[in-house]
Amino acid sequence: MDFTDLGSAAVLPALLTAVIAYFCGCFNGAVIVSKYILRDDVRTHGSGNAGLTNFYRTFGGPLTLVVILTDVFKAIVAILVGMALFRHMIANEYLVVALAKYWAGLFCLLGHMFPCMFHFKGGKGILSGGTIAIMIDWRIALVVWGGFLILAVLTRYVSLGSCWAGASFPFVTWFVYQNVLITVLGAVIGCLILYMHRGNIKRLLTGTENKFSLHKKK
Repeated sequence: MDFTDLGSAAVLPALLTAVIAYFCGCFNGAVIVSKYILRDDVRTHGSGNAGLTNFYRTFGGPLTLVVILTDVFKAIVAILVGMALFRHMIANEYLVVALAKYWAGLFCLLGHMFPCMFHFKGGKGILSGGTIAIMIDWRIALVVWGGFLILAVLTRYVSLGSCWAGASFPFVTWFVYQNVLITVLGAVIGCLILYMHRGNIKRLLTGTENKFSLHKKK
């Protein structure tokens, strides 16, 4: 299918999806829980990142589950909104639905990484990105999550698994859909994840990256 055939019918759902998905992404679980419940912004601790790993290392405890559920739920909502808007405005077609998922996923991650309500300082997008992968296609989720879990468990470097997720995303996207536009969106998502992990990549190369532990730091 050639997406140029969609014409102006795609403009409104695309804009609405982008806006709604972005603001869904802005609801960063780690920031909300640490800043407004614990009264201690997670971004002032550890790596300074507003992500699940830094939250767990800093605070631990049952509120970690709240962070997980928040970041998972917002990704699900963003994808479902995108699918609903595109299906309502455009004929339900396999690649159009896939396009809606990638488009919504991209803006959800942008909101998570650069939330306007938190001074554009958010997380690295792995938990939400992993949820988006599951929502897109089980084959993409299998490659992304499978590599992530294997590398994270064997090396205890969560960031190494995260880099696999970002690097593999565009390739498995092409394998599944073989569509240029969707693959470009997949590449943008993957590059965003790698960009947010640029500090981790540097530490991995120099051997100074922290390994994950089930025990939070004192």
